[in-house]
Amino acid sequence: MGTPLLQSLFRQKAAITEEFFVVLETVAADDRVAPIRLLNHIHVVDRIFAAHLRGEPHGYTATNTPETPTLDALRAATLDTNRWFVEQAGTLTPAQLAETVAFTFTDGQRGRMSREEMLAHVITHGSYHRGEVGQMLKRLSVAPPRDLFTAYLHRAEPQRREPA
Repeated sequence: MGTPLLQSLFRQKAAITEEFFVVLETVAADDRVAPIRLLNHIHVVDRIFAAHLRGEPHGYTATNTPETPTLDALRAATLDTNRWFVEQAGTLTPAQLAETVAFTFTDGQRGRMSREEMLAHVITHGSYHRGEVGQMLKRLSVAPPRDLFTAYLHRAEPQRREPA
């Protein structure tokens, strides 16, 4: 069930997000506020779409929270959410992935997407904003993690580097 590609993409998302948290531990507290706010935005949108996928209300009125969480609190919450998405990506049947779900955005507008489209949105949305976080780190002269699917695959499956 699920698709191996979706599950790999969510595993990569979980792994690279953890790498961003490790790097942010090395950044001065004042300099990490903006990156944390952006990572929190990713997390909130992930939680919103997880709720859409479950058919439950999400309770958010915006795509970020008014307060900035601590690095540790955000890391714990993100870890939990990422685990949920990895599991979902591996257990949804093709029929469930194709199912269209109606939902309401935080601005009150209505939307409809297939479960597969929602999962794709979560992946691409997070990737886009992690790229922004990477640019913020570069401006602080901090090397960001290499947020590449190929890099993840070669770390997760080193045999892919060996000749065929």
